[in-house]
Amino acid sequence: MNQEPFDRKMMQRCLELARQALGCTSPNPLVGSVIVKDGEIVGEGCHPKAGEPHGEIFALRDAGENAAGATVYVNLEPCNHHGRTPPCTEALIAAKVAKVVVGMVDPNPFVSGKGIEKLREAGIEVIVGVEEGACRRLNEAFIHRIIHQQPFGILKYAMTLDGKIATTTGHSAWVTGAASRLMVHQIRAACDAVIVGGNTVRRDNPQLTTHQVTGVNPLRVVMSRNLHLPSEANLWNIDVAPTLVFTEWGKNPTLQETLRQKGVEVIELSPLSPSQVMDVLYERELSSVLWECGGVLSAEAIADGVIQKIMAFIAPKIIGGVAAASPVGNLGLEKMTDALQLKEVSFRQVDEDILIEGYVT
Repeated sequence: MNQEPFDRKMMQRCLELARQALGCTSPNPLVGSVIVKDGEIVGEGCHPKAGEPHGEIFALRDAGENAAGATVYVNLEPCNHHGRTPPCTEALIAAKVAKVVVGMVDPNPFVSGKGIEKLREAGIEVIVGVEEGACRRLNEAFIHRIIHQQPFGILKYAMTLDGKIATTTGHSAWVTGAASRLMVHQIRAACDAVIVGGNTVRRDNPQLTTHQVTGVNPLRVVMSRNLHLPSEANLWNIDVAPTLVFTEWGKNPTLQETLRQKGVEVIELSPLSPSQVMDVLYERELSSVLWECGGVLSAEAIADGVIQKIMAFIAPKIIGGVAAASPVGNLGLEKMTDALQLKEVSFRQVDEDILIEGYVT
């Protein structure tokens, strides 16, 4: 039997299993595992959240005695160190598996390749790099966090065909269609936090939840230098999801106390900047952060180097107006040759809208 197509199919199944825990595993990666014997799947599992066993362990439990002599598929190199859980390599060796097919090597330079080496030393055949591109995309936030010690930043916005996110009066509901808005809720469910600025709170009174989409609500983060925010807002209802407000030292102490009484966490930073906020979120073990802010804050985030990916929803509408807001404010670029160039760009149609995704160079 030609193993390559079968190996890819099994690795794709690993990725499907891993996605079941989207938004739940930080700071750990998304990991799924499949165990195959005599061409049949005998065990499956995924890593549900930090502190729980890894995907390979759940798959081994599912397979039981069938794991002996079987092939194990896993989208990330099995760990070989004691963290919150024992090493997966030891469990695989103890189960007497014959072969392990790995999607990608662990990006952590302190452990990279050591799990593979351990398995090979135990006489287990190891194949590396099956569906590697897809494996890396699934865990792009985990990879970025490990390498750069910072969460992975995604800037998401919706704009008209002429590049406007609202009318000249500030009205913005709705730029895109229902299918695009549903997709945004799915994106939120896959992220650990979503960030907006004070203008968005005052103008839109958003909830920043996943609404009816399956998954957990992300941490809701507000950045407001002067804390000129309403005392009543949807974001202050922490029964729905937690909210964290960043402001500068000593700003609006009365509102600070009001928010804290409602259960909203307030952190004072001076000066308040996107990079400082991301540092705090990194310390809290977050991996992926969705920026759903207006043009001023999005420009600051880009300039601060905390945006790695752009997701632009474009609606087939034209609003016009010189004063109508655009998704990104002034970056101080004077020549077209200075423009921010995206790489690995992809296009997707979402009903009548178009989604453009790309990575900041």
